Amino acid sequence: MIEKRDVIKQYNLPSEVGFCVRCTMSNQRPRITFDEEGVCSACRFADYKREVIDWTAREKELKDLCDRHRKDNGEYDVIVPCSGGKDGGFVAHQLKYHYGMNPLTVTWAPLKATEIGRRNLDNFIRLGGFDNVLGTPNGTVTRRLTQLATRHLGDPFQPFIYGQTNYPMHQAVQNDVQLIMYGENGEVEYGGDMKNANSPTRAIQDHDKHYFSGLPPEFWSEHGLSAADLHPFTAPSYDRIMSNRTEIHFMGYYKNWDPQENFYYCRDNYGFEPNTERSEGTYSKYASIDDKIDGYHYYLGYIKFGIGRTTSDTAHEIRDQKITREEGIALVRRYDGEFPQKYYHEFLEYCDISDEEFREIVDSWRSDHLWKQTGNGWELKKPVWHEAEG
Repeated sequence: MIEKRDVIKQYNLPSEVGFCVRCTMSNQRPRITFDEEGVCSACRFADYKREVIDWTAREKELKDLCDRHRKDNGEYDVIVPCSGGKDGGFVAHQLKYHYGMNPLTVTWAPLKATEIGRRNLDNFIRLGGFDNVLGTPNGTVTRRLTQLATRHLGDPFQPFIYGQTNYPMHQAVQNDVQLIMYGENGEVEYGGDMKNANSPTRAIQDHDKHYFSGLPPEFWSEHGLSAADLHPFTAPSYDRIMSNRTEIHFMGYYKNWDPQENFYYCRDNYGFEPNTERSEGTYSKYASIDDKIDGYHYYLGYIKFGIGRTTSDTAHEIRDQKITREEGIALVRRYDGEFPQKYYHEFLEYCDISDEEFREIVDSWRSDHLWKQTGNGWELKKPVWHEAEG
């Protein structure tokens, strides 16, 4: 029997569920804040982007940044983490073709790549005209890490996040590149720690806080993984990062970040393809489509926080003024929490766990303040449409 998790304590969540009056996001998203008018920090930041930021001045900052880092000897002058998707593709294409930079694009291999994801990465390199390094770690180690993360963290994507975040820093150090340009700062765009809302950079020390769920380093060694096994997933030493003068910047600071517009841009500039069908758990076809495992990351997030993939998608599209809150609530009611069935057997085989064990893992993360069991199965006690109807 798998031990019941204390989600409130582990993620410092409020015990009473509340929703932003502007979007579909709840107060169960870790680190999000709500003001006295009931508006979430991400919606307030969206207001700030529309009403306060001088984007002409921000573009001048970007040009100055590129001028400081641009090299005239043919060497790479910026690292762009990129899977071949719409966001990294937008960043790389803008830097190369609009600002005269020579980017090295860096891809951390998906756990189990989809055909559409692989095709988009190939098109990005071939048609977009980019140099690319693909980091593919030991498959046996990656599967073991994914299994452990699923069992103990309730998130099969955690090992991928380790590599995706740290591998670009290795490439920066190895290639003597001081600038790493990410897409958006997820903390401020989606609701989280707002301390960097007015900063183009992120401190290296914030990596663990924002991206890595809490497991002590000795956890992995206690489960038979060596330092050599973990090396590709971990950051370079702090001394090496500092001696390289590595800076992490966000394109979302310099450009008004809009995921849907990024999709159109990449479609038009190098043939990025959306999927032919919507992703399970949401209504969109063009985001996070390169890995067969990511549906279980989103699904377990729904179990832990009552926040599924549709909630995240609609909240951002409401802030970007693509849809109304009423439309967003209807989409959440229709699609949020849909079980990702398409790759389920491949997921179980990859993690080497049974259906029964996975169901136990799922239930261990169901918090009593969010969930109730009815004749129809498990239901959220307070979904966003109940509040809208009430």
